[in-house]
Amino acid sequence: MPPQRRIPSSLICLLLALAPSLALARGTIQKIEINGLESEPEVEQNVRLALGLNDAMGKEQGESRLELLLFNAEREARRALEPFGYYAPTIVVDSTRDEEDRITVTLQVDKGEPVRVRDWRVEIAGPGGEDKYLQQDLELFQPRQGERFDHAVYEEHKDGITRRLAERGYFDADFLSREVRVSRAESAADIDLVWDSGFRYDMGPTTFDQPYFRPGLLEKLVTWEEGSYYHEGKLDRLRESLVRLDYFSAIDIQPKPEEATEDLRVPVDVNLVMAKRNIYTAGLSYGTESGTGVRLGVERRYVNDRGHKLNWDLDWAQKRKSFLTQYRIPAFAWLDGWYGFSVGFYDEQTDYIDLRNVKLVASRSGEISERWTAVASLNALRERWSYDMDTATGSRLYTYSTLLYPEISGTYADVDDRLFPRRGISGTIAVRGGVENLGSDTSFVQVHGTGTWYRPFGVADRLIVRGEAGTTWTGELVAMPPSLRFFAGGDRSIRGYAWREVGPRTPPPDNFALGARRVVTASVEYEHYFKGGPWGGAAFVDAGDAFDDDFSPRVGIGIGARWRSPVGPVRIDIAHGLDDPDSSFQIYLSLGANL
Repeated sequence: MPPQRRIPSSLICLLLALAPSLALARGTIQKIEINGLESEPEVEQNVRLALGLNDAMGKEQGESRLELLLFNAEREARRALEPFGYYAPTIVVDSTRDEEDRITVTLQVDKGEPVRVRDWRVEIAGPGGEDKYLQQDLELFQPRQGERFDHAVYEEHKDGITRRLAERGYFDADFLSREVRVSRAESAADIDLVWDSGFRYDMGPTTFDQPYFRPGLLEKLVTWEEGSYYHEGKLDRLRESLVRLDYFSAIDIQPKPEEATEDLRVPVDVNLVMAKRNIYTAGLSYGTESGTGVRLGVERRYVNDRGHKLNWDLDWAQKRKSFLTQYRIPAFAWLDGWYGFSVGFYDEQTDYIDLRNVKLVASRSGEISERWTAVASLNALRERWSYDMDTATGSRLYTYSTLLYPEISGTYADVDDRLFPRRGISGTIAVRGGVENLGSDTSFVQVHGTGTWYRPFGVADRLIVRGEAGTTWTGELVAMPPSLRFFAGGDRSIRGYAWREVGPRTPPPDNFALGARRVVTASVEYEHYFKGGPWGGAAFVDAGDAFDDDFSPRVGIGIGARWRSPVGPVRIDIAHGLDDPDSSFQIYLSLGANL
């Protein structure tokens, strides 16, 4: 008689446990519900993603496959809770089906008591232990004693200190101890984490590998002294300076700690690939006042091995024409920036004005800090303009003005994203002035500033508050050329009014804008992006005035469409001025962050 095999008792128990559900026929899982984790959506999301049931959604399954999926769901959910410190949950998996064999799976989860940190030792041995910045990281390390042991938080802070050691030049840093002991029975986790920092390395020689520029030009961008402490932020600043030059299509900066000298100095290799030398631009333009036109531009990124740059820009329209050429020379001493020399010509022949000018500018720009840039310039302006005709001769009555004046301007930007800022503040301020008989026909001082504040609301909304103010001190405003007077109206001023519509005007019937001594405008705009995506809408209110003495603000309201394109925000606005109910609606199209 052949020997009989006994069925293991554990298998019998498993079959008995599954017996009530083995009668399930074929069905399709249509929905998965998870209850008990509503207060922690990130935990619920992790559990949901861990379920093998996801792969079976919408697919008809046999009864054996369904039983296996339901049996595994409890174990998968349990494992998905552990990274958040929940090691003793109670999980009940249930399923219901409708008349068409569509199955809804429900997981009822009781997280139980979380595992909390009991013993805690997080230290840095060696010279790095005296580094005040690393000490600050240790003080901020989480989780700490008594807190829930969250694996993700622990790994984030551990990796952060490891990265900071490398950033600050502790290239030999390693772990002396790296252990987390979890006791499920006691709901406790003991952290024992110790680094040995090793010695801190110093900055070594910097070598530029590039085929064109003369030696010594790019070396001026190196802001550190050889032998100073190594810090990765120094390399980041060098990279930003090289990017701003716009000479290169690829920039690779590599520290070489493996090639460090005996006195622990790290050489730095900078490998550069030259960008295309010339950039050509062309396009068509149209404005209600300027008419149809064409725009042409040439940018020569590097004229010679000294790094000089040359730009030409031509905008030739029916009623407005402008030409600007600019030559720039690198200025790396003291502040990163440029010496600039430019010549500009402007001609406008519209119903509003007959104007021509030529402007010469010599400037020095510089980066004062990460947020501040400044430009100091000397400007020579010769301008001719006319608003009306001589009734006796039928010829134009021209006014002429010559001004020689210095100007200093500053730009500030402290925003989270320069392409699409959601939080922060930015602004500009400019001060200029001239003295009569010292190259100018009249004495004047002018101050003009703008500012923008960004505030996010959730992930899909932002509030934008903008302001502008400017004033001119002069005894003879009529001697100030229109290009230096203040106007209001338009997409960057008061929407709902045409460009230069707001402000003092000539007597009727011409009623042309003269420009004003002062300007004050403000705007409040709220944007919403649908489902946090690239498309959105906006509503706004603008107000302000360009005025000489009496401030009489105009108000415009409107709505707009928004698109976060790869090259910056695109805005289409339609607005109406409230001061004249019969005025037409204004439509505006603009591109860019408007910092």
